[in-house]
Amino acid sequence: MTSRTRFLITAAFVCHLLLAPPVVTSQLLSAAETQGAPSSPPSAPSIVREQDVTIRALQQEKDGAVFKLRGQAEIHYGTYILYADSVDYNSDTGEAIADGHVVLDGGPNDEHVEATHATYNVRAESGHFEHVVGTTGMRLRGKRLTLTTTNPFAFSGGVVEKTGPDHYVVYDGTITTCELPRPKWEFNAHKIVVEVGGNATIYHSTFRIEGVPVFYFPFATHPVEREPRQTGFLIPNIGRSSIKGTIFGDSIFWTINRSMDLTAGAEYFTRRGWAPQIEFRARPSEKSYVYLNYFGVFDRGIGSPPVDQGGHEVRLSAEDTFGHNFRGVASIDYLSSFVFRLAFNDVFSQAVNSEVKSEAFLSNATRGFFYNGSTQRYQNFESTTPGDVITILHAPSFESSSVEHAIWRSPFYWSYDVAAEGLSRSEPSFRTAPLVGRFDLHPTLSLPLLLHGWSVRPELSLRETFYTQQLVPSSGGVGVGAARSDVINRRAVEGSVEFRPPALERVYDREFWGRKWKHVIEPRATYRYVTGVDNFSRILRFDERDILSNTSEVEYAVVNRLYAKRTSEKPEDCDATGMAALVIGHPAAESPVPWERQLDRGGIPCQADPRVREVVTWELGQKYFLDPTFGGALVPGQRNVFTTTADFTGIAFLAEARRLSPLISRLKFQATSRTEAEWDIDYDFKQSRINASTAFVNYRFGLYTIGGGDAYLLAPSDTPTPAAQQAFNQFRILFGYGQPNKRGFSGATNLGFDANLGFLQYAAVQAAYNWDCCGLSVEYRRFALGSVRNENQFRFNFALANIGSFGNLRRQEKLF
Repeated sequence: MTSRTRFLITAAFVCHLLLAPPVVTSQLLSAAETQGAPSSPPSAPSIVREQDVTIRALQQEKDGAVFKLRGQAEIHYGTYILYADSVDYNSDTGEAIADGHVVLDGGPNDEHVEATHATYNVRAESGHFEHVVGTTGMRLRGKRLTLTTTNPFAFSGGVVEKTGPDHYVVYDGTITTCELPRPKWEFNAHKIVVEVGGNATIYHSTFRIEGVPVFYFPFATHPVEREPRQTGFLIPNIGRSSIKGTIFGDSIFWTINRSMDLTAGAEYFTRRGWAPQIEFRARPSEKSYVYLNYFGVFDRGIGSPPVDQGGHEVRLSAEDTFGHNFRGVASIDYLSSFVFRLAFNDVFSQAVNSEVKSEAFLSNATRGFFYNGSTQRYQNFESTTPGDVITILHAPSFESSSVEHAIWRSPFYWSYDVAAEGLSRSEPSFRTAPLVGRFDLHPTLSLPLLLHGWSVRPELSLRETFYTQQLVPSSGGVGVGAARSDVINRRAVEGSVEFRPPALERVYDREFWGRKWKHVIEPRATYRYVTGVDNFSRILRFDERDILSNTSEVEYAVVNRLYAKRTSEKPEDCDATGMAALVIGHPAAESPVPWERQLDRGGIPCQADPRVREVVTWELGQKYFLDPTFGGALVPGQRNVFTTTADFTGIAFLAEARRLSPLISRLKFQATSRTEAEWDIDYDFKQSRINASTAFVNYRFGLYTIGGGDAYLLAPSDTPTPAAQQAFNQFRILFGYGQPNKRGFSGATNLGFDANLGFLQYAAVQAAYNWDCCGLSVEYRRFALGSVRNENQFRFNFALANIGSFGNLRRQEKLF
C-alpha cells in the first residue's frame, strides 16, 4: 500500500438517530520519529506513524512500542490486511499477536487465510496460524466469489506456518480446488508445502472422494501458478473394450520450457498388445505453433488365425508467419495402413476416412499477386487389401497467380495462373515415372460491362500445358493403361460470356415475427466454349489441371434470397447455447491451433444476432451441352469427370453422351444463430432419379441440442460396366442436453444407420455429471465396420479441476 494519507476518527457521533462506535485509525512512523512523543491516554486515538503500516480498531491502547487493538482490529501493510477481534502489535519488531476471527487477506495472488489464532510479523511476512482455512486465486466481491487465476485452490490445516512471502507449510491438513467446507475431493496429508504462484508439494497423502480414501501417494505436486505446467507423471487411465480387452495406461508430461512441452506414454490392451502415444506441442510466438502426434499399436492379432491390424499414424501441424507477407504451413499425415485406422481410431468420421493428405507450403501474397512453393502427398485407400492405394505426389510445386488487374485505363482486365511442378502417381497395375514434369500457363483477358443494370462479362483465355510423360490407353478399355516417357503438349482456347440481368426484389410491408422481409431473385446464364483439347485420353491424371476437355455448353441458374430485418433494437436471446460441438452436416468450429480448446459460449459476452439476416438461400442450376461427347473425351459405360462437370457438382453423372446435366438444388435455411438446415439435391431427368441428396438440420433451444441428417448417393462406378453403380444411404441422429461445463447432469447421443445394409453402423451415448470442482463422464460407443471391426467400448473420465483426469475418455473424442 503506497498511500500516505489516512483519516483520523476521534469520537463517536450520532447521525439520523444511528449510533456508530468510534473507529480509531493510526498511521505509524518509525521508532526514531516517535522518540519523546507524549503517550496518549488509553481511550484516546494515538497518532503514531510507521512507514507503510496503518492500524485501525474500535479501541486502541499504547504501551511503549506495543499497540493493543480491540474490536475490528486491522493492520494494513503493503498489499495485505490482517484482521482480528484483538491484536497486540509491536511497532518496533513488526510482531502481531492476533486472536479471534483472524484473517490475512491480499497479495498478488489474492491470498485469503482464516484462523482462530496467529502470531505474525508484518515486516518478514511470516508467522504461525492455528485452525486454518485458506484460499488463493479467489476474491470475494460483495457476495460473489470471483476467480482471479485459472488455477485457484483451497487448503486447511491444524497448524500453518508462513515462512516468508508467498510460502506456506500446512501440517495435518488438506488441499483441494473444491468449495469449502465440504469439498467433493481433497488431498489429505501430514505436510503440504505451498509456494503461492508456484506449486504445492504434498507428502504422504491420501486422495479422498467425499471423505473416502481412494489412493495413497507418498509424494505428489499440485501446480498453483496462474498458468500451471509442471513435469511429472499423469493420472493413470483404465477402460474396457470388447475387442481390446481391459485397457491400462499412463503418461509422463515434460515441460521443456515455457512455450514447449511433451507428453509420452502407452496403453496396454490385454487382448491386443501395446499402444504407445506421443504428443509434442510448441508455441514459439503468438502467430506460430508446432504440433506432433504419434499413435501406434503393436498388435498381437485377433481371430483365428490371428490377423494383425496394427500400424502407426503420425500427424504434424505447424504454421508461422514471416516478414514481407510470407506464410509457412505444414500439415503432414502418415498412415501405415487403412486397416489400422479402421480398427483403432475412436472417432467414427476419422476411422472411415480413406484419404490421407499431406502438404507443406511457403506462400506470399503481395499487391494482388500470389506466389507459392509447396510439396504435397495424397493417398486414397481403395480397400483394406494391403497395397490397394492410389498415391499422388507433388514434389516440388511452384505456382503463381493473380487477381484481375486493369490494363492501364482501358475497360479490359487481365489475370494469370502458372505452375511448374514435379509429379508422380502410383496405384495397383499402374505407375508413372518418379518425377513427371508439368508446366501449365493460363493467361486470361476479360471485359466486365454494366449496361442499364445488366451485367455482361465476356472472357477469353489461352491454356498451354506441357508434360514429360503421356498416358497410353489400355486396349479394350480395361485398366488404366501405361505411362510412356514421351513429351505431350495440350493446347486450349477458352471463351465464355456471362449474363446477369437486374435482380428482381420486393420488400413486404407487413411485419412477421417482428421482422420486415425482402425477397430477391438473381438469375444468370453463362455460355462456355473450350476447343483445342484433342488428346484428352493421353493426358495423365494428377489433379484438377488435367481434366480440362473440349465443351460447348450453356449454364443457367436462378438464386432466391429471403432477408429478414428486425424492427426492434432489442437483441435476440443468445443465452441458450446447447452443445456447440454436437453438429451434423459440417465439422464443429475448431481453433487454428490443434490443441487449444474453443471458448465456452457461456463464458464469453453474449453477441446479438445481426439486424439483417439472409434466412433462406435457394439456388437452382442446370447445364445444357451442345457437344454431348466433349470433343470425343467421353468414354461410354464408365464414370467420366471433366472440368466442366466437377465445377458444377461434386457428384459424377457422366456415363454416356447426354445434353442435359442433372438439375442441382441448394437450399439453406438459418433463421437464428441457433438454427440451421440445408438440403442439397441432384435430380437426373434423363434417368428419372435422384443422383445425390444430402440434408441436415441442427437446432438448439435452451440446454437442448437436436440434429438429424441423411446422405444418399447413387453414382456411376469406376468399373467400365454400364450397370455398375455406387450406392450409399446413411441416416444420422443426435440429441444432447446440457453443456460441457454445466453443473449437474448433461448427456448426449449420436448414431449412424446404414439404410442400404440395414444395420446400425455407429452409435455413442455419453452422460456427465459436474460438481463445482470435478466431473464424471461415462460413455458407451459402438463400431460396426464390416469384418475389420465389431467393437463395443465402455469408457469413462473423472476430471479434477486444475489437476487432471482419470480414465480413457479423451477430450477430443467426446461427444461434448
